Amino acid sequence: MRQTKLLIFFFAIFILLTSCAHREAAPDPAIPESGFSSPAAETSPSNLPDSMSPDVPTEDDSHPPREGMVRSRLTNEWITEEAANIRPIALIVPNENNAIPHYNLSRASILYEANVEGRMTRLMAVFEDWLKLEKTGNVRSLRTYYAYWAFEWDAFLVHLGGPFFINELIAEPGTENIDGLLTSDSAAFIRTTDRSSPHNAYTDGPRLASTISRKGYSLNYRDLTDSEHFRFASKKEPNTLNQYDQDAKSALYIDMSGCYPLTRCYFEYNEDDGLYYRSQHLSGGTDGPHIDAATGEQLSFKNILIQYVKCDDLGEGYLAFQCHDTTSDGWFFTNGRGIHVNWKKESNYGATKFYDDNGSEIILNTGKTMICVVEEGDKFTFR
Repeated sequence: MRQTKLLIFFFAIFILLTSCAHREAAPDPAIPESGFSSPAAETSPSNLPDSMSPDVPTEDDSHPPREGMVRSRLTNEWITEEAANIRPIALIVPNENNAIPHYNLSRASILYEANVEGRMTRLMAVFEDWLKLEKTGNVRSLRTYYAYWAFEWDAFLVHLGGPFFINELIAEPGTENIDGLLTSDSAAFIRTTDRSSPHNAYTDGPRLASTISRKGYSLNYRDLTDSEHFRFASKKEPNTLNQYDQDAKSALYIDMSGCYPLTRCYFEYNEDDGLYYRSQHLSGGTDGPHIDAATGEQLSFKNILIQYVKCDDLGEGYLAFQCHDTTSDGWFFTNGRGIHVNWKKESNYGATKFYDDNGSEIILNTGKTMICVVEEGDKFTFR
């Protein structure tokens, strides 16, 4: 009898342990088994459930570090009042294997990327506080859609010529540009001997300032643009996207190769500083971080906006993006998460505004922003 009771006791323990093991192995219902997808963007499963957000670094930036500083309208960082009152410059920068390395792109407050002919991409770097900027670029030719984005910031357009169809826009009375292919503007640029033309043209702050003065352009804002382009959260109370619950998706890695097949850029989120770091694998080049040759820094951003735009082919591969629209969408990524957005731009100098699916304007985090403009129908992935 005693032996029988012992057998029953050990059998019960075995059943209990086996049951516990099965419960521990069961999937957590809070962790999705497959990623969310939409016609334009696809995600892959990650180790971070969508309902959670990574740790977001904070900083008390309530007060300026020095007296007389004000908030930047481009980044919301504290900058001098003098710098805040000077209009930005918008440089057109090639992004292909023969054009790198780039110089001083890490100092840009806003960086745009869009396709040009042949599925190459071209960048537009928007700088404030640029008067003492050293060797920057290189610089290439303009396309009309970059001009419309530069107008939003009342920026001086800096470029080297462009196809004939930019001429009408350049001739508009409000367009103020510095074109290195014009004799009158050539002093704003230098050609280096370390690479061949057309990838060897650069500019700097003093040269640009001198040319702007000679052309009679005003350094001060002309009251043509919206005084508030973006809405920002402070570093002390950052926007974690937690308010969107399950609609905010985990986004620790963003791969743009489906939209930019020759650039193949991607972004990796660093939880330590809360920034997205840009890398790319250019056609004919190596895969690795996108490094600023002037500073040695990898390009990084606090906010990434993906903007889907209708696009037409003008012939010979030239593109025309429909920058003015009220019906297109995109995505907003910050602090390791992302939400679907919609955007509107209704006038040449009016800001492109981004809204969540509830119709509220999104709130960016203080810092630099990357805007990836992509053709409707192209796909990118994130996880």
